[in-house]
Order: sequence, then structure tokens, then C-alpha cells
Amino acid sequence: MSIRTMIVDDEPLAIERLQMLCAREPRLTLCGTASDGEAALRLIEALKPDLVMLDIAMPLLDGIGVARAVGRMGLRPAVIFVTAFEGFAVEAFDLAAVDYLLKPVAHDRLTRAIDRVEAARSLAPTDAPAIASAPQPEWAEEFWVPHRSELIRIATDQIDRIEAERDYMRLHVGSHSYLLHQTISSLEERLDPQQFVRLHRSHIVRRDHIARLRHDGSGVWFAALADGNEIRIGRTFLANARAMTGR
Repeated sequence: MSIRTMIVDDEPLAIERLQMLCAREPRLTLCGTASDGEAALRLIEALKPDLVMLDIAMPLLDGIGVARAVGRMGLRPAVIFVTAFEGFAVEAFDLAAVDYLLKPVAHDRLTRAIDRVEAARSLAPTDAPAIASAPQPEWAEEFWVPHRSELIRIATDQIDRIEAERDYMRLHVGSHSYLLHQTISSLEERLDPQQFVRLHRSHIVRRDHIARLRHDGSGVWFAALADGNEIRIGRTFLANARAMTGR
């Protein structure tokens, strides 16, 4: 049977290149494309493809976030991540991805990935969607981050605070910090709100790392942290701080 395939990438040229590759693979039938994560979720729910070829670095909701959201929706398409970044491989396979392809994708490499999709489909129950992945915890328990020539595992409860730096998030762990390529909004969605609170458009803080809150007399509030740092609380997120104190 033909594998109904959907392509998700925020770069039109990348979508076009994948379309050309897929056209050379007779086992695939293209059923749709999406250029951002939120549109991808809507189309996946509507079209129910057998396979999603998914970019990782996208605005608003990245590919990892899309894969997690699809799992929570109860849908189980096969997922092949197609990305220019090597640092997400461990996290991708934790999500039961069938394969992880680096751009630019060669035709023979895509063929091997489709072989894996077919093998997974042959093992799945006949009345089930393409891939039945293992259930995922509701909130992230760990992150794997690239550091020099290796990937380092960081348990979520070790993170003191998270600071946005353009397209990267800096995870502060004690006296060390690590960069993770992800948007702050998608990262916030993966963190337990009972454990972390967002206090600024660029800052998420572990609740028990906050020592006290203070204001400067002009209505501006700050969060004093256990490590001696201080973060200004954005007006948009002031309600989060008040809710944390029960006020």
C-alpha cells in the first residue's frame, strides 16, 4: 500500500526539494505540506497521514513540539525528522522517530528511511495507525544538549532558570549553562507548571529557585533568585508571579 506522506518545513525551498525526492519514490504519495508547527498539527489531524517528514527548527512550535503534540492527540503517524541540526537526534529517537535525516537528503538515504517505515508498518496491528509509539510523560523529565563534542543529559529538576538568546535557550544549571536550540514558547509547553514559572518573555524560572519578590515603588516587580541573580518580571507575566504567591 502507498504511504500517505506529509512534509513539514518552514523553508519553501526545503519543501520543494523533499517533494522532488518523494516523487522518485513510488512507495510514497504526497498528501499535504505545512510551513509551521501549528498548521502541521491541524493538517495531521485532518489528513491522518501515514508518514510525516518533519523539520525541527521552526518558529513558534518546533518539530519536537509537533511530534509530542501529535502523540498527545492519539495519532501515530510514522515520523522522520529532516533537519540541518545534529544535536536533536537523541531526543528525536526518544519520541520513537523512525529515522533522522540530515539536510541535504540524498535519495539513497531517503530510500533506507522508507524501508524502516515499511518495516514498522508491517509490525503494527492492522487496525492501528502507522506507528504505535510508547506513551510519553506529560512533562519533560530531561533534555539532551550538545556540549563540545558530546551530548549531555540534564534532568529537568536540575535546571535553575532558562534564558532566551535569539533562537536558543540557555539552560542554567548551577554554575554551568548550556544552549538548546528551541523556542521559549515550545519549551514552556514541555515544562511542568507546578515546577516552573515564566516571569518574562525571555525567562523561565524553577519555582523553588525564587527566594523573594520585590518592587521598586513604581510598579515594577523583580524576582530575587537563590543564586543571587535578579530578574525583572514582565507585565504580561505578573499574574504568574501573583498566582505563585496565592495573591
